[in-house]
Amino acid sequence: MSTMEKELIKTIADISGFMPGSAFSLRRNGEGVERHSTQNIKIVAKSDKPGIDIHVAPHTIGEEVHIPVILTDSGIHDLVYNDFYIGEGADVVIIAGCGIHNDGCDTSQHDGVHVFHIGKNAKIRYVEKHYGEGNGSGERILNPKTIIHMEEGSFAQMDMSQIKGVDSTKRDTLANVGANAKLVINEKLMTHGKQEAYSDVKVNLNGEDSVVQIVSRSVGKDTSIQVFHPIAVGNTRSRAHIQCDSILMGQAKISSIPEIAANHVDAQIVHEAAIGKINSDQLMKLQTFGLDVEEAEKVIVEGFLK
Repeated sequence: MSTMEKELIKTIADISGFMPGSAFSLRRNGEGVERHSTQNIKIVAKSDKPGIDIHVAPHTIGEEVHIPVILTDSGIHDLVYNDFYIGEGADVVIIAGCGIHNDGCDTSQHDGVHVFHIGKNAKIRYVEKHYGEGNGSGERILNPKTIIHMEEGSFAQMDMSQIKGVDSTKRDTLANVGANAKLVINEKLMTHGKQEAYSDVKVNLNGEDSVVQIVSRSVGKDTSIQVFHPIAVGNTRSRAHIQCDSILMGQAKISSIPEIAANHVDAQIVHEAAIGKINSDQLMKLQTFGLDVEEAEKVIVEGFLK
């Protein structure tokens, strides 16, 4: 493994908080190169297509699963399928860090399809962090697709962020939420230059007293484009809240299109959205502490996305 690849893995590990001894699977330039299971978490390669199956035993508590992906060769198009089977009563953290380093002139692209089967009364926190770098003219593209099936009484928190170096992304999330289950989706995104980002989220509240909370925070700079389209569908007695907040800078364009549907008299669904520029009073206050305009904007953006 080259020094650059080691540094990229370290960057992903640092931002995701890797815990030594955790279940671990590394994918590099389209191939699985390293895999480690634990007593309670088994990771096995798929036999019919690229990817892995992660099996978390029932009532596994406090363990982590790390599945970093790195692309360091220009011109790679990597497609991977990962399935997560979370046993009843388990409580685990799953971290998926994906980094692309492209110094060439050809496009490097990673498309990941993650399917979660979350058992009765199980809990997961899923952390997805995407990162791009490199001095080449080739594009860095990341297209994640996430499918979530939640059984009765389960809980899932999906923290998904992309804040640097990705030229194009199309994010697709679909969830089916069972009775007394709760799903929390936190999405953080920053685009700059000519980057484009599209995010579609659809949540079906199928079980009684199911709950979803969707929060999107984004910053668009330069001439970048963002489109966020969350949909919450209440098919029974359920609750949903969608919140989209965005900061617009330069000549960027941001579209926030929240959509709600109630197919049951006891479905309570709320959405709110706001797009605006950085508050001038905040800029002025920070400048009184000795920061110039650029430094003040950086502090505000970092605080907004934190």
